Amino acid sequence: MTPEITLFIIAFILLVIIFSSFVSVKQGTIVVITIFGKYRRILTPGLNFKLPFIESIYSKISIQNRSVELEFQAVTFDQANVYFKAMLLYSVLDQQEETIKNVAFKFVDDRNLMQALIRTVEGSIRAFVATKRQSEVLILRRDIVEHVKEQLDVVLEGWGYHLQDLQLNDITFDDVIMKSMSQVVASNNLKAAAENEGQALLITKTKAAEAEGNAIKISAEAERQASQLRGQGVALFREEVAKGMSVAAKEMQDANMDTSVILFTMWTESIKHFAENSQGNVIFLDGSTDAMQKTMKELMALNQVHAGTVKK
Repeated sequence: MTPEITLFIIAFILLVIIFSSFVSVKQGTIVVITIFGKYRRILTPGLNFKLPFIESIYSKISIQNRSVELEFQAVTFDQANVYFKAMLLYSVLDQQEETIKNVAFKFVDDRNLMQALIRTVEGSIRAFVATKRQSEVLILRRDIVEHVKEQLDVVLEGWGYHLQDLQLNDITFDDVIMKSMSQVVASNNLKAAAENEGQALLITKTKAAEAEGNAIKISAEAERQASQLRGQGVALFREEVAKGMSVAAKEMQDANMDTSVILFTMWTESIKHFAENSQGNVIFLDGSTDAMQKTMKELMALNQVHAGTVKK
């Protein structure tokens, strides 16, 4: 073998050793290094150096969030089947060496980790639901999540993981139970609607009665005031008539005239007023001399009574 070939082989081996000594680790990933199968150290993201042919890469662990969907069944205290659909979000607890060692060596592979994680979540939810009744499950969604997280965090920390979130996306029951629940909701809605309608009708009737009562009160008050005003008007009219007659009678006496003329004039004016404002009504009057004398005597008698009252 020529010296040139020997140098080329040596140079090639050196290049292979040099290039195999550098390891590039992606962001969000931790590399576990072992020596002859025994844990040695971890490599963080970036360019790292390792001993060629001695140190080997055991596993690459992602420290990013990971999710898994779950579908399982549970039975309530009153023997009702409940079907859950959930989403589990978890990640590596931290980047400390002990945590990474737990993640790398607790389970043989990710499949076994997923199996243990899913069964743990299902068991925790089933144990919680088994103590509740079917009617309570739907309103205990938050309580179920908090119960699972409280129990699961301790277990996951021993595996090197942390539960970020648990979402119960869907909670359903058997078709028969779902139908009966719908009927219960419908009947409750009908009951509430009937009660609301009854209350609305009662309020309407009450307001109408109050309005009618107030209208009657207002009308009665207005009628009372109108009657009072009419009575006052009649009284004032009579008072003014009496005053006028007294003044006229006094003037007639001062002029040495018979006061019965005033009564006769008022009588004729009244007959004239009846005739002008009768609006088609028929008035029968006795126009004989005896009737006129009789009327004059009555008017004079009234005048004498009025004069005697004024003197008193």
